Amino acid sequence: MIRATRPSFILSISVGLLCSTIVKAADEIVIRIGAAAPLTGPQAHLGKDNENGTRLAIDELNARGLRIGGKAARIELISMDDQADPRTGTTVAQLLVDARVNGVIGHFNSGVTIPASKIYFDAGIPEISPSSTNPKYTHQGFNTAFRVVANDIQQGTVDGVYAVSRIGAKKIAIVDDGTAYGKGLADEFEKSVKANGGEIVAREYTNDKAVDFMAILTNLKGKSPDLIFYGGIDAQSGPMIKQLKGLGIASRFMTGSGSCTPALIRLSGDDSEGVYCSRAGVPVEKMPRGKEFQRRFTEKYGEIQNYAPYCYDAVHVLIAAMTAAGSVEPAKYLPALSKVQHDGVTARIAFDSNGDLQIAAVTVFQVAGGKLVPVSTETVVSK
Repeated sequence: MIRATRPSFILSISVGLLCSTIVKAADEIVIRIGAAAPLTGPQAHLGKDNENGTRLAIDELNARGLRIGGKAARIELISMDDQADPRTGTTVAQLLVDARVNGVIGHFNSGVTIPASKIYFDAGIPEISPSSTNPKYTHQGFNTAFRVVANDIQQGTVDGVYAVSRIGAKKIAIVDDGTAYGKGLADEFEKSVKANGGEIVAREYTNDKAVDFMAILTNLKGKSPDLIFYGGIDAQSGPMIKQLKGLGIASRFMTGSGSCTPALIRLSGDDSEGVYCSRAGVPVEKMPRGKEFQRRFTEKYGEIQNYAPYCYDAVHVLIAAMTAAGSVEPAKYLPALSKVQHDGVTARIAFDSNGDLQIAAVTVFQVAGGKLVPVSTETVVSK
């Protein structure tokens, strides 16, 4: 009898615990947030920076405790490596859709974000990019597409004005990496230079895998430009700066957000001194809650590369919309997302009808003493 009853007793306890666990799980909402960025390859330091900014926000929100629609909620991060490749990016996007994520933070590169955004739109899943600046991303008519940084039109315009009016460059050469980001920014920069009285003396093209720019730079040397502008990522601009100096080219050098990172200085060393670059935002120390964010982030992950604060804000914006709607279902919280007003680490975030920021900022930096020093910040209003 004893042998017969003990298993039954244990079984009844096990079933009771299991039922209790099921009830508890049913009372807790699980929010799956997808994140996509290059986590391997030459842009991995930028992708990990994005991932870490996303993860920090999720960890802090979970530790604080969330309630949505009257129920306890917990966030799970599903992070994937899109390798900065459009084809891989669309595969990753479909995997995130299949995983039934409630929202996406990403992608990093415009050339990956744009094709991936169609997949999220078809699935009705909101996507907030913390770093993709090509205007096309938010101008496709997809009500699921948002970004929390300035776009290339805004940044390229500011860069062109600064190059001509502040640096005093009249003859300007442009090189870009052929990607949606690099070419897009370079195109807007060219428009701005011409509109402000500058002359484009050469336009050259490379790719986002190149490391040898001697032929391009030798050609540019013969044009004697006052300034060379590069549209692309730091993995190329760093070596380009070193090769430019090696050829004895005296031109000033300017680049955009994808290169305005600590890695630019590490890759080009002392040759980076005096280089100009811009970011689609304000310096961390000038952000409304930047200094405190920087302390928490660096204690856990080390130096901020670029967009980590924007990833952090993107997570909070998603959760703010879910909280306002009382639901984590994309179809139910999407209308609230388009109307969100969030006081973030980076800025007060509110979207226009396209999903762009209503008010954004662009900051120009110059390398001085081996550091990126902000020299000008311009506020830009969505049009």
